Amino acid sequence: MPWRTGPRDRAAGVRPDPYRVWLSEVMLQQTTVAAVKSYFLAFTERWPTVTALAAARDEDVMAAWAGLGYYARARNLLKCARVVAQDYGGQFPQDHATLLTLPGVGRYTAAAVSAIAFDDPQVVVDGNVERVMARLHDEHTPLPQAKPVLTGYAAALTPVARPGDYAQAVMDLGATICTPKRPACGLCPWRAPCAAWAAGTMAELPKKAPKKRKPTRHGIAYLARRVDGAWLLERRPDKGLLGGMLGWPGSDWSDDPAEAPPIRAEWRELGEEARHTFTHFHLRLTVKTALVPMERTPDRGDFIEAPDFSPSDLPTVMRKAFDLAQGSWSKVR
Repeated sequence: MPWRTGPRDRAAGVRPDPYRVWLSEVMLQQTTVAAVKSYFLAFTERWPTVTALAAARDEDVMAAWAGLGYYARARNLLKCARVVAQDYGGQFPQDHATLLTLPGVGRYTAAAVSAIAFDDPQVVVDGNVERVMARLHDEHTPLPQAKPVLTGYAAALTPVARPGDYAQAVMDLGATICTPKRPACGLCPWRAPCAAWAAGTMAELPKKAPKKRKPTRHGIAYLARRVDGAWLLERRPDKGLLGGMLGWPGSDWSDDPAEAPPIRAEWRELGEEARHTFTHFHLRLTVKTALVPMERTPDRGDFIEAPDFSPSDLPTVMRKAFDLAQGSWSKVR
């Protein structure tokens, strides 16, 4: 993993870069390692230090983040970088309590940065660690109620020496051996003391409370293209879903969205919906397209010239709408 400093390098005196540790941990929240790698490499090549990131334009960072999801993380990433650059001279504070005061830094991220970057024996608990602890102790209390109990188990095992290496080792154990399905117990270095292995309950753990059914919301996305190839886009408000991201003008997202075209045009409704699932609801977007003349002025949003527009800058749900609309332009014309 490109953000890791291995034990051999650590023994040779190489210290983990707190910026790279923090950046990777923020990116990895609710996202897989495979998905994060290319984004991490692109970010660190473009913004190699927290000071460089702090000086970046908001729209550039949001565009670079597009596709990773959970866009509040990107907004907090910038806020945190700017606080570190302005208030701490571009150096992440080593004190755990101070780390917790930084924008977007919660208990998990602060503990991970403290342990991995600064050798502070904080208790690092993510989903992988929870699964390992639940099986190691044969703990059947369902999540999320079990979180304090599992954190207590993890705390009892966290060493004073090399806490960062230990934290990463347990997370890797959960990600590669003590996996959610079909754990490779035959390869596990903790098989002997594992209570779930002894009881034969590995596949049942960790227990989870039943999930609530996600509601479905509906909306309308308006994709207007000017005759010169420019696209009509608007930047969403900083607060709320997809905050600060470029997107297609649209309606509210509700059970019965009201029409809200951003410009006067002959709108054509596509026969397909752009479907996307957020954390708390499913979204179905009706996609409408229009070709508009040069002199037409939008009621909201701005036209972006074709050379300046890249679909990859859009959040996933907006890119899905764009992909659906691509085949319609020849028909519109």
